[in-house]
Amino acid sequence: MKKLLLIGHGRMGRLVETLALDEGFDVVGAVTSRNAEKDWPAADVAIDFSVAAAVPATVDRLGRQGIPIVIGTTGWQAHEAGVRSAAAAAGLGVVAAPNFAVGVNVFLAVVERIGTLMAGQPSFGAWIHEAHHATKRDAPSGTALAMEERLRRHGYTADVPIASTRAGSIPGTHTLGFDAASETLTLTHQARDRAAFARGALLAARWVMGRTGWFTMSDVLNLSHSRANER
Repeated sequence: MKKLLLIGHGRMGRLVETLALDEGFDVVGAVTSRNAEKDWPAADVAIDFSVAAAVPATVDRLGRQGIPIVIGTTGWQAHEAGVRSAAAAAGLGVVAAPNFAVGVNVFLAVVERIGTLMAGQPSFGAWIHEAHHATKRDAPSGTALAMEERLRRHGYTADVPIASTRAGSIPGTHTLGFDAASETLTLTHQARDRAAFARGALLAARWVMGRTGWFTMSDVLNLSHSRANER
């Protein structure tokens, strides 16, 4: 059994805790705003589903303890340069992703290919729509922003408006569409529940142990052949 430290104990943190034993992890503690100033237990790896503002301090503290981390929190990307620098200085292994569901990450790989194919089709207009539960803090979602970034990285330069819906208990739906005068192309990923995100985070946690560098789920799932960040 590998020792797992949870950073954040909200809906996702509790779900990770519920599934951890089946995935070979013993949860040794959960850090929340109520106990963050106390000593953190030693662990083999940490999973962070907390709040965006806490991510820089979390990575800095885990760096001092030598605990690799899986970052599932979103909305902290404005601080990414500093977080990456702190992780590198500490020699940490980090997996950061806006979404840990295996299907979503395959979906993003397909988005890259579509970006290349549609870059030369100016008669089509692109759009992204994402829907989540009413309590999700950030909008657009990190996955929607990742979809746009993958399109741009692979040559798509036209405008891509992003629309967000927050209602009820929607676990997460992302759609990429291309519309022309006589036809529409759509690609959609829909999560049936949040367990896919939790299981993906646990998969990433097992993978990152013993590694040094900054990784994404493309690395964990071997969707990318580049390992430039790994030392």
